[in-house]
Amino acid sequence: MKLGKAKSSKDDHKRGDEPAILEMEDLDKKAMRLAGMLEPDTISLASVTAVTTNVSNKRSKPDIKMEPSSGRPVDYQISITVIEARQLIGLNMDPVVCVEVGDDKKYTSMKESTNCPYYNEYFVFDFHVPPDVMFDKIIKLSVIHSKNLLRSGTLVGTFKMDVGTVYSQPEHQFYHKWAILSDPDDITAGCKGYVKCDIAVVGKGDNIKTPHKANETDEDDIEGNLLLPEGIPAERQWARFYVKIHRAEGLPKMNTSIMANVKKAFIGENRDLVDPYVQVQFSGQKGKTSVQKSSYEPIWNEQVIFTELFPPLCKRIKVQIRDSDKVNDVAIGTHFIDLRKISNDGDKGFLPTLGPAWVNMYGSTRQYTLMDEHQDLNDGLGEGVSFRARLLISVAVEILDTTSPEIICSTDVQVEPVSNISESATGKMEEFFLFGSFLEATMIDRKIGDKPISFEITIGNYGNHIDGVSKSSSVKKKKKEGENQEEENELIQNSSEDEADEDADLTSVSSTPPMKPFITDRNYFHLPYFEKKPCVYIKSWWQDQRRRLYNSNMMDKIADKLEEGLNDVQEVIKTEKAFPERRLRGVLEELSIGCSRYVTLANKDVNLAGRTKLDRERLKSCMREMDSMGQQAKQIRTQVKKNTVKEKLKLAQNFLQRIRFLADEPQHSIPDVFIWMMSNNKRIAYARIPSKDILYSVVDEETGKDCGKVKAVFLKLPGKKGFGPAGWTVQAKLELYLWLGLNKSRKDFLHGLPNGFEEIRATKMGHGLPPVTLVYDMKQVFQLRAHMYQARSLFAADSSGLSDPFARVFFSSQSQVTEVLNETLCPTWDQLLVFDDVELFGEATELRDDPPIIVVEFYDQDTVGKAEFIGRTFAKPTIKMRDEPYGPPRFPPQLEYYQIYRGNSIAGELLAAFELLQIPFDAEEIRRALIAVHDFAVPQIKVGQGGRADLPPLEGPTDSERGPILPVPLGIRPVLSRYRIEVLFWGLRDLKRINLAQVDRPRVDIECAGRGVQSALIQNYKKNPNFSTLVKWFEVDLPENELLHPPLNIRVVDCRAFGRYILVGSHAVSTLRHYIYSPPDKSCNNWATAGDVSVSLEAEPPIRKMDTVVKLDAMSDAVVKVDMNEDESDKEKKKKKKKKKGGVEEEEETDERVLDWWSKYFASIETLKENLRSQEAAQAEAEEREDLEIAAEAADIRPDDLHLKGSKMKERFKEKKSSKQKRSQAADGSEKRPPKARVDELVVYNRELESEYGNFEDWLHTFNLYRGKAGDDDEHALDDDRIVGRFKGSLCMYKVPLSQEITREAGYDPNMGMFQSIPHNDPIHVLVRVYVVRATDLHPADINGKADPYVVIKLGKSEVKDKENYISKQLNPVFGKSFDIEATFPMESMLTVSVYDWDLVGTDDLIGETKIDLENRFYSKFRATCGIASNYSMHGYNIWRDPMKPSQILAKLCKEGKIDGPHYGPGGKVKVANRIFTGPTEIEDENGLKKQTEEHLALSVLNHWEEIPRVGCKLVPEHVETRPLLNLDKPGIEQGRLEMWVDMFPMDMPAPGPAIDISPRKPKSFELRVIIWNTDDVILEDDAFLTGEKMSDIYVRGWLKGQQEDKQDTDVHYHSLTGEGNFNWRFVFPFDYLVAEEKIVISKKESMFSWDETEYKIPPRLTMQVWDADHFSADDFLGAIELDLNRFPRGAKTAKQCNLDMIRNEQELPTISIFKQKRVKGWWPFVARDENDEMELTGKVEAELHLVTAEEAEKSPVGLGRNEPDPLEKPNRPDTSLMWFLGPLKSLRYFIWHNYRWLILKALGLILLLLMLGLFLYSIPGYLVKKILGA
Repeated sequence: MKLGKAKSSKDDHKRGDEPAILEMEDLDKKAMRLAGMLEPDTISLASVTAVTTNVSNKRSKPDIKMEPSSGRPVDYQISITVIEARQLIGLNMDPVVCVEVGDDKKYTSMKESTNCPYYNEYFVFDFHVPPDVMFDKIIKLSVIHSKNLLRSGTLVGTFKMDVGTVYSQPEHQFYHKWAILSDPDDITAGCKGYVKCDIAVVGKGDNIKTPHKANETDEDDIEGNLLLPEGIPAERQWARFYVKIHRAEGLPKMNTSIMANVKKAFIGENRDLVDPYVQVQFSGQKGKTSVQKSSYEPIWNEQVIFTELFPPLCKRIKVQIRDSDKVNDVAIGTHFIDLRKISNDGDKGFLPTLGPAWVNMYGSTRQYTLMDEHQDLNDGLGEGVSFRARLLISVAVEILDTTSPEIICSTDVQVEPVSNISESATGKMEEFFLFGSFLEATMIDRKIGDKPISFEITIGNYGNHIDGVSKSSSVKKKKKEGENQEEENELIQNSSEDEADEDADLTSVSSTPPMKPFITDRNYFHLPYFEKKPCVYIKSWWQDQRRRLYNSNMMDKIADKLEEGLNDVQEVIKTEKAFPERRLRGVLEELSIGCSRYVTLANKDVNLAGRTKLDRERLKSCMREMDSMGQQAKQIRTQVKKNTVKEKLKLAQNFLQRIRFLADEPQHSIPDVFIWMMSNNKRIAYARIPSKDILYSVVDEETGKDCGKVKAVFLKLPGKKGFGPAGWTVQAKLELYLWLGLNKSRKDFLHGLPNGFEEIRATKMGHGLPPVTLVYDMKQVFQLRAHMYQARSLFAADSSGLSDPFARVFFSSQSQVTEVLNETLCPTWDQLLVFDDVELFGEATELRDDPPIIVVEFYDQDTVGKAEFIGRTFAKPTIKMRDEPYGPPRFPPQLEYYQIYRGNSIAGELLAAFELLQIPFDAEEIRRALIAVHDFAVPQIKVGQGGRADLPPLEGPTDSERGPILPVPLGIRPVLSRYRIEVLFWGLRDLKRINLAQVDRPRVDIECAGRGVQSALIQNYKKNPNFSTLVKWFEVDLPENELLHPPLNIRVVDCRAFGRYILVGSHAVSTLRHYIYSPPDKSCNNWATAGDVSVSLEAEPPIRKMDTVVKLDAMSDAVVKVDMNEDESDKEKKKKKKKKKGGVEEEEETDERVLDWWSKYFASIETLKENLRSQEAAQAEAEEREDLEIAAEAADIRPDDLHLKGSKMKERFKEKKSSKQKRSQAADGSEKRPPKARVDELVVYNRELESEYGNFEDWLHTFNLYRGKAGDDDEHALDDDRIVGRFKGSLCMYKVPLSQEITREAGYDPNMGMFQSIPHNDPIHVLVRVYVVRATDLHPADINGKADPYVVIKLGKSEVKDKENYISKQLNPVFGKSFDIEATFPMESMLTVSVYDWDLVGTDDLIGETKIDLENRFYSKFRATCGIASNYSMHGYNIWRDPMKPSQILAKLCKEGKIDGPHYGPGGKVKVANRIFTGPTEIEDENGLKKQTEEHLALSVLNHWEEIPRVGCKLVPEHVETRPLLNLDKPGIEQGRLEMWVDMFPMDMPAPGPAIDISPRKPKSFELRVIIWNTDDVILEDDAFLTGEKMSDIYVRGWLKGQQEDKQDTDVHYHSLTGEGNFNWRFVFPFDYLVAEEKIVISKKESMFSWDETEYKIPPRLTMQVWDADHFSADDFLGAIELDLNRFPRGAKTAKQCNLDMIRNEQELPTISIFKQKRVKGWWPFVARDENDEMELTGKVEAELHLVTAEEAEKSPVGLGRNEPDPLEKPNRPDTSLMWFLGPLKSLRYFIWHNYRWLILKALGLILLLLMLGLFLYSIPGYLVKKILGA
């Protein structure tokens, strides 16, 4: 359990080496919780006295964290959409994008021959790992050129970022951002291109708001949308990161000693049993040092060099010492270096630097075992439980100048030796002294058994007997130098009091003598440390770097104080007490004083010599930060007003995070102190205390917060043992005193101990030694009174879903229990537990300030077996010393809420009060007591003058039935008054079987504070699950203070035969505050009694919504004009703007016939986006204003000088805003988009409808019924599987004598109480019409990373499967379907819409589903049956869907709400209640005839229904809702989203018309005709045969959909000597196009094996390339141009005017769309990249583009090339190009001879040789014969 980070000694691990904490300033609470920083709901309900007496709640609520939450695996999902790439560098490439997360790789498809490929592919990676492992994984995007099955392709460029960076973004995502690619093998090259992508990281329970996915328009502004966190420059430079590894010491042995002994016997040398090397990991790369064979103190002196862009997007460097082994290397210890802690990016900042400094590594215990169960700890997961080693390292960063010639281009990791550093570089060795005294050891877990128990304290390897390290050479060396160095093996092995070593100076006693434990109760033991308190002390030697720790301590103390104060403020706000702003002002005041004190203290350190660079820079930056924080705090203090408390509280919490971040020291010095409980020489449980917390300093602020204080320390199990139920129990609770400081200043080490002891030193020892035991003769006796009132929301521990709870209170070595209350989760014990004769040791003042901790544990009593643990909480009592009066303000204490925890999950709250009263005594009694104990006479003891203020009396037990149980006394228990609680019983839903039997006759029992009421019995649950009697009530006495109201229990029982009742499930309503009835405030309601308020709705005159025109004379009608068609007037303005901006404006009147439902949908999404944009802008502006205000006040400027001072700020802000503005300009610019036609719109909700309308629980609430045990594992304690049904109903409570006015109203039905005018709950038949529009970002279900989704709809018993219409290989399918289902409420009211994945073989898999409760929607006063459209029309795409016309709906609403109206008046007015609405009165029917109608008027009232007094509320408009799809296998993580809506029509009303057609738009067929007339200035590639002059054989290639599908080539223009080519060649590209989405639709089979065609949508881009034809080798690519048909630059009139700027400045030039222009002719440039990746002009083409629709194309067809019909004439080509045809032989001869003459000559020679050889072989036999015969 944990309240923020006000740490107890136990919990304060040095956070630097608790790797689980990624200190990302703006990680939301969830992530912090995962990473083990903050527990949920960190605020406890503070003491009621906290404000009045300014007693902080730290007094009453200690903060102790029991279970390690780090290192436990959690579910994560990383989703990455690769949209497109631009400006890739390289010629004619075939790019593929590879997405890598950690070790998982996924590839996009390959796009042919393009430098700006469009992919739009979605990838999902699922992980189940601990948070720190997740956040260190690297996301890597790389673009690869021409990869295929056979070859891996060449890398174009990569981009790397760690997952943590994404998670720390707002919403945990980057959306539509451009990643800059760089080449890891060549750092001198610049940017290699951009990839546009979305990256989101979802942990369990995070929900991501995705911007709406509809018609994506391309944001071309790359520079303004780079994939970089805020504050990182776009131009990052390359830098070298040097990690120097010097040496290590104190390594544990990593090998068994058996082998070593054998070796020793043979060779006779003793070797160290470890072969260490260091591995450094950074941004996905690893470097290793050499292995130092068998050395406990290895010396490496090597550096590992990484080359990475700076600032890096990877936050941590991982340094790990590993043991090299033949089989497998294991980690010895791990340390993470957080770059943000060793650098500062401010303008006075510094590059990352560290050391040389020692870092301490912690991990598993040191004894060597073959299978180490805590190996994870050594890898840096979880909190280390023992010191492993320390390593001397330093880090430096150097920014590279990539222009210098001798630079190494590659980014591979290098390792090279460095020179040794001197001993003194890390500080002077000093002797430190650690003293500890155990005052109490209680709550020792019984499982440990009754073997003797001892405690051991270690610091580093000092004090560690069992598994410290053997003596090493360096120590012997030091010994010779005469240093008296103390080593482990010389420690006294047996540190009991009687035997010790002779060498008095050296002894360290590190463990307490073993003792047998005593029994406290059935769960816990305690050790009998009554008068004798054992002590331990250790001397150790470390470099003296105390200043670092002092600095941290100063900041930590400021932070603790601030945190405590902020918790108080939150407390005050939460409990709704008066004046939170005063407390906040006080807190800020304290903060600014603390900061200035820090600056003065730190100032004296500034010029200390012998510190590392980081020490100096850090000190400077800490001082700067703290100074500015102090200023800001002062400033904000002046702005705290009652209404701004919450915002300022947020700012103050940011301060807190900043100070905590600063306080964490990256360079360690003294290792942490470990306390181990030992039994039987085994280590059982441990606690880890950061050494800085107990470090002593002369300056008070610098002293550790637990130094010289008695602290409660809770021991826990090491590593994974502590996960789950094992970690719930306390292993032991110690009261411990610790002091650590330089040996020379140790005279003060006993100062903080409670007085009244004598020291007992080990025998035979000199006087200089610390004591081994303290004996206390002075006792103070107290009485503890624990007022246990009640608990609520406990965990269910029995299978019935309830518990039988009792509480056990532990204090010192005593424990007591409350009574057991059966079958409840909200027990009210109302019991006072009295602990008599509690002996406490300590100073009165100290006890007052820091009273000892009370532990309260809650158990569930079981009839058999032992009680089950259900939670624990900690408390501190209010203390009264004997000389203080018992009275206000502190006494009697008030009841407070304490948060109960089990493991890391909240397990309820306890309402209780604790007081500790000192028992007065007289001297004589004490003497007698002491004599009785010690059997010897004691001299007269002086007792301080105790005023004999007696204890307040205890009342006897009042309730005779409860026996001797004391109730909570009157002054403490709450004051009660009479309340009536009315219950509306509506019905039960979805009850599951109980013990395999169906629930048949259920009943609901309601109980609150011992009183209750039962519902009527449902006779046949199957037939009708609703109750016959709707309203019942009961009266009960409840506390006046609403915060103390007990919970209300709802239980459902099933009545079986023979009078048996079986509990079905239960629900506890923990806060009744929502249901308190407040009578309507008469004064505010009829605010318009002075006259009628008129609301105008016609288009003229165009008054903006903001301007309200009010006629001022009070008695007349106040006229309020609200302009509906406000966007009309906006459009006018926009049009004017556009006309100015961009030349000719062609008005396009949108044709009524063309418009369909999708036009409406897309127009609405545009509006949604615009609204979001304007909200963003407004928010940004507000932030800017606030920044300016703060800046202004900091500089004490008067507001009127603001604009002068503000300008700098503004400039900084403008840069941020410029990117946004560019985007919005893009939306305005005339070339970009036609003026918006007036389309009727609907509302697109970005989430489910319920969340917009409060779950439709306006009068009908849904209570989930639970049964079964609550989950064990806090991560999986999802209660969903415990839900056994739902109870629908409502509650209403009020103080009893209710004013008469309500009951007197007309039509008041006394039976219905407060639930008047509620519809009846008889069954009703309804037609449900479900419209499913589309799904987005579905989780891939098939191996290929896609899915084949289809929709399934279930309601009651009916199920509609749309399996045959599955959509192939699509993660963003457009369904566009409507389904009609008939249902009967209440039996069938839960609608489930699921998306399944179709599979050819095997069963179909569920991707995700969403559930909708239709009944609540149907009965809601928001009228969610059928959304109300914004306009009424009788035909067309916007036809009115509801069978009731607006006027009928209005009449019905008025009747139900008992409102006067509607009265339709002349001139288009309607009066409802006392509002007058105006609007148009005519309507056109289908034939265009105008008719008079009242519908528009009625509709205008409905659209403004929330303005009607008393009954008004916003009616649900016509809408589309976006619902997350969930899957039980992956709880808590969205599997995609579904856009849909539901209409419901009661069957007893007239039938509705046919469903609206929302089937997906069919793409429109077009034909694009491109005529290539000429080319010019094409670069020349070949040399001519004879002359050697440059020439080219030019042809042009073009395609629209993709090179494979439809590329077309012109003929070749041979031998062009000037780069001119004449073609007169026509390409014809038919294509299907979706106008609304601006995408071409292609259907094709993905591969040979595909079952069916897959539909792709790609942007319409025409690619034209120019090539040089070669006959015998591959053609050469010369250049290309891509034209986006929606927006491409207008062609130049002549070849001369055509240049590179047309491409370079594409953003600035006016663009045109072929879809509007239809026909365009001009010159466009061809470009390619040269060797230096610069763009160069490689030619120009004169082309004509002509777009025709398919119909027009049929009417006037044209031929391809120069063919019929409509042929083009032959081009007029000069002779050179016709040489081929005139003299083919001649040119062939030249061609061949010119190129291949040597080859030909060689070939001829070879042929001759062969011929001769052949002839020789042929004729030789004949000659031989002749010779032989001698012829």
